[in-house]
Amino acid sequence: MDTANEIKKLRTDMGMNRKEFCDYYNIPYRTVTDWEAGKRKMPEYVLELMEFKADVEQLKTANT
Repeated sequence: MDTANEIKKLRTDMGMNRKEFCDYYNIPYRTVTDWEAGKRKMPEYVLELMEFKADVEQLKTANT
């Protein structure tokens, strides 16, 4: 799976629209739009960190 599809899948799996996703990660809207459209390529490590944060936050809410 390419990065553009992976970022879009992460966002949809989190149940967020693009604005919510951008606000959550503090990433400019245009940047995420370009990543999802395949106009810009995000570094692999950024996606890994985003997935890690999503996993950690999910665990935090599950344990409280």
